[in-house]
Amino acid sequence: MRMKKRAKKIESRPAKIIKGIISCLLVLYTFISIYLIGMTILNSFKTKSELINNTMGWPSSFTLDNFREVIFEDHFLRNLLNSVILVTVSVLCLCIVASMLGYALAHYEFKGKALLESYFLLGLMFPIQLGILPLFIMLTRMNLNNTLWGLVMIYTANLSFSTLLFTNFFKALPKSVMESARIDGARDFQVYLRIVLPISKPVISTVALISFVQIWNDFFMPLVFLTKTGVKTLTLGIYSYSANFLANWNKIFAAITIALIPIIIIYFLFSEQIVEGLTGGAVKG
Repeated sequence: MRMKKRAKKIESRPAKIIKGIISCLLVLYTFISIYLIGMTILNSFKTKSELINNTMGWPSSFTLDNFREVIFEDHFLRNLLNSVILVTVSVLCLCIVASMLGYALAHYEFKGKALLESYFLLGLMFPIQLGILPLFIMLTRMNLNNTLWGLVMIYTANLSFSTLLFTNFFKALPKSVMESARIDGARDFQVYLRIVLPISKPVISTVALISFVQIWNDFFMPLVFLTKTGVKTLTLGIYSYSANFLANWNKIFAAITIALIPIIIIYFLFSEQIVEGLTGGAVKG
């Protein structure tokens, strides 16, 4: 017995050391991230001359001129509206399509089901950017290039992760509830719409919030498919300032701060829901 206890103590020491190192790295990463975000927000309230002379310090006087120039004098307000429209429609379409696919994969048996599940798993291995050329040709032929709706279609089609998350969640739902609804005369779509979706709020919120952050911060896809000024998104609006960085770097900090506000709000309000939805789906699946 004593030998076993000693062996457990010896085995636990490396694990404790590794856990301590990981914890220190996470604390360091958190500190650096908070510091950089804080400096970005503080610099957005500085004048251009103060940014040059006091880049890393506290602003001597807070000014809103940078925000006024960005919002009212440039096209940034239009870029912000385009991002809001793009994210809202894309997340809504993604949740609808992925939830339907997840429900079908979880509760129906059909030929090619295993192949289809493997297809979605394979989709996690390859980023959508690999198909940029055929996507560009398709949208051009459909006259959807340089439109928000073409980009909505691309984001909606990138649903491997969302579909698998919905599938794992739906597989864990009690079948007795759905069977009793069918006995009462409810059709399959009514079961999905009136019973399954209302009890699937955790996974829906998880998919919606993760998709929101990814689409809101996406730069590559809008850069390729949205070249006209009137349809550019928030990330492209920030990028346009970098063409003349030294002349616009006060505007860059203000624009980044505006873009950070929704992400920070979502993190503080819904971070627990994201974690619960992901871990819940993993355990149930």
